[in-house]
Amino acid sequence: MAKQRRILNGKVVAITGGARGIGKATAAALVRRGARVAIGDVDLALAKQTAAGLSGGSVALALDVSDRGAFEAFLGEAERLLGPLDVVVNNAGIMPVTPFVEESEDSFRRQIDINLIGVIHGTQLALARMLPRDTGHIVNIASQAGKTGVPGIATYSATKHAVVGLSEAVRAEMRGRRVEISCVMPTVVNTELTAGVGQRWVKPVEADDVAAAIVEALEVPRFEVFVPKANGALLRAAALMPRAAAEWVGRAMGTDKLMTEVDHAARAAYEERAAHSTGGDPAAASAPEEREERAVNAAPAAAGSDAEDA
Repeated sequence: MAKQRRILNGKVVAITGGARGIGKATAAALVRRGARVAIGDVDLALAKQTAAGLSGGSVALALDVSDRGAFEAFLGEAERLLGPLDVVVNNAGIMPVTPFVEESEDSFRRQIDINLIGVIHGTQLALARMLPRDTGHIVNIASQAGKTGVPGIATYSATKHAVVGLSEAVRAEMRGRRVEISCVMPTVVNTELTAGVGQRWVKPVEADDVAAAIVEALEVPRFEVFVPKANGALLRAAALMPRAAAEWVGRAMGTDKLMTEVDHAARAAYEERAAHSTGGDPAAASAPEEREERAVNAAPAAAGSDAEDA
């Protein structure tokens, strides 16, 4: 029997890194369903501009996801303005592209602070509000780079693997409760986060595609949300192969070059913002800004996330 779709009209949703990219597209999709949305972003001016372009009384609030106190204040203000939270979307993230041996300590610590600790903060603080009511839904934007190691974004892959593992563990802890956990794993998303990426090997998806998948997961709850859906089957099949065979397939399809043969000039503006971002700057990271996780449209070795927002 098909599951009955949940109604999103009137639901209160908080989205991190919501000023642009996946976060912005998700906010717009939810407002069209009648949800009330709080957009959190370090770029408050852009967040206000995004909220102003949405109907439904959306609000924009300052947010640095790496600062637990700031995150708690964001959720508290969202509830004060809109009502008790039904959904929290942990989307903020950044994705510098560089050979691991050349990556600075500042770069990998910033990614851990934003991409992982920010999601930990958001998940814990959301649960603190949802568990007493025994209802709610937490959506963590990971990436297909959280299912396979992607050369050129080693630290990013590590943070996304951690988000997948965190989401799996928390979901298990919530068994028997009415708080849902979803983990969204996009392939390469066509946002600023993936500027200059060698997409000739990958068919990117749009931020609206990821937003639609998030909305569907809220209406008909499920844990694993791959974008596109077909990549889930590809990644599961690759996991059953001997490692050497899976790696050979990835090399044959060129997915090992996805994040190593990039146009660094095209990425310069994004990389500059990411290098100076604080937790949750979507402009700095468009992966959950847009934490666009990417992967290969038709390959086991995929990469992806919404790092601009994310």
